[in-house]
Amino acid sequence: MPDAPLHRLYHHFSELPYSVRVLYTAALLLLGTAYLFALIYLFHSYSGKDGNPKNLSYEDIVIAYSGSGKGSRLESALQGSMSAMLPGDETQTLVAWVQGGADRPTYEKQIKRVLDARCMACHDGSNPHLPNLNGYDNLHKVTERDTGAGIFTLVRVSHIHFFGLTFVFFILGLIFSHAYVRPVWFKCTVVVMPFVAVVLDIFSWYFTKIFHPFAWAVMFGGALMGLSFAFMWVVSMYQMWFARPPAVVAHRPPSASTDVG
Repeated sequence: MPDAPLHRLYHHFSELPYSVRVLYTAALLLLGTAYLFALIYLFHSYSGKDGNPKNLSYEDIVIAYSGSGKGSRLESALQGSMSAMLPGDETQTLVAWVQGGADRPTYEKQIKRVLDARCMACHDGSNPHLPNLNGYDNLHKVTERDTGAGIFTLVRVSHIHFFGLTFVFFILGLIFSHAYVRPVWFKCTVVVMPFVAVVLDIFSWYFTKIFHPFAWAVMFGGALMGLSFAFMWVVSMYQMWFARPPAVVAHRPPSASTDVG
């Protein structure tokens, strides 16, 4: 089956001026770096909730969104992702305090000192993405039974992700649209796939609170997003600077005007 003819408005990377290619390259480099740091932050935030900080597992996702079903959020963090932040004896002191009722007098005499020394640099309330541990009333909220991320927390994070990732994949898809990829339906699928993955990922956060196996959908959506990003990034960079222009591009007349992209 012959390849679909080039759309009259399609321009391959080789047909773009160097200034545009340099602009695209700078954007790809920064987006790639940002995505790498996002993956590192994601791993650090979610791994270890099941007690094993060396990998990101199904159980980590379930605990993150629906809670551990036992203990408190503070205990889950101290025994999971935050286990390396405090010495063992101080961790045991905090856990024993929580399990003993998390009373205010003990907090004032003993617990506050530990938190001020170990936790306030990040959990002083200045970062809306981290639990605020400043003061007894704020701390007491995370000593209650662990039910995972709250609905309004998910709503706040969801709208940030929807806005941010839409712009990221719009820019990446716009750059990738200059790549020569056939068949055309496959190229279109690659462009739309990360948007589908974002929707699948974010809505599965909420469903995981109701039905734990939706955590697999969270993991699948995240993996699909990453694979789409990597494929478009690599193909765009390769065709922009290293690959020869396809023959159909190199040999098409300047006045070519067909209707299929």
